[in-house]
Amino acid sequence: MKTEFQVEGMSCQHCVAAVTNAIREHDEAAHVQVDLEAGRVAAESTQAVDVLTAAIEDAGYTVKDVLRQASADAGAASGGPSGGVAR
Repeated sequence: MKTEFQVEGMSCQHCVAAVTNAIREHDEAAHVQVDLEAGRVAAESTQAVDVLTAAIEDAGYTVKDVLRQASADAGAASGGPSGGVAR
């Protein structure tokens, strides 16, 4: 499932690594994309949203909102792109 979070407290590449590693501790195969400027984290993972939220918060950041959730194959089923998060 692909999920996008609005996250506060990220400001540098260390933050990118911390959030990415926190999510990957729960799902080694997760694809994580962090946009520092927008304060967003996009994660494609098999883990539930609450697990990912807890991982981000345990790393010291504040999840303000879950912006979007989509099944990994929802885009493919509709003929569109399969999610927009590049690997």
